[in-house]
Amino acid sequence: MTLHEQIREAVLKTGFTACGAVPRTSLVFHPEIRALCEGNACRSYHTSWACPPALGTLDECRARVEQYASVMLISHCYTLEDSFDFEGMRRAMHAFKDDIDALRTALSPITDRFFLLSNEGCGRCAHCTYPDAPCRFPDLLCHSIEGYGFIVSELAAAAGMQYYGGADTVTYFGAVLFSESAKKR
Repeated sequence: MTLHEQIREAVLKTGFTACGAVPRTSLVFHPEIRALCEGNACRSYHTSWACPPALGTLDECRARVEQYASVMLISHCYTLEDSFDFEGMRRAMHAFKDDIDALRTALSPITDRFFLLSNEGCGRCAHCTYPDAPCRFPDLLCHSIEGYGFIVSELAAAAGMQYYGGADTVTYFGAVLFSESAKKR
C-alpha cells in the first residue's frame, strides 16, 4: 500500500467524510484571503498561534508547505438542526478539531513527515498565550488553512471534492501535507 493510500485510509477511519489529493500546481496563496485575516474577519487575528500574524508571512507559509511533496484535502460534513443552528456549528467545529487530533495519532505510526492544517483558529486553550508566551501545546498546534491564504472552495474543486454539503449542514476542511519517509516503529 502506498503512503498516499495509507494516509487516505487513516483519514477515513478517523471520521472524516471525504478526502482528495490536491495537485501542487493548484496551490495558490491568495494575499486577499490573508487581508481578510488582517481585517479580523473571523475575530482570530493576532489572538492565536494558529492564525496570522503568528503563522508568518505568506512567503513563510509557502516555504513551509513546499517542504512536503503531497497535499490531501480532508473534510467532514455535519448535519445541523437548521441553517441557523449556530450551536450545532460550534459543536461541529470542535468535533472537527477532535478528528484532527485523532488523525495526528493515526498518522504518527505511518510517517514522521506530515503537517496538518485545520479550520479556523486553534481553540484548544480557553485563552491562548499568543503573543506573550510560547504555545502550551506546540506539538498539537494546527495552523489555520485559511491563514495560509487558501481559498478552500478552490482546493475542494482541485481535489474533486464537494464544497457545499447541502441545506442544514456545515462542512469543515483541513489538509494533510506529507512526504515519503521511513515508517516509525
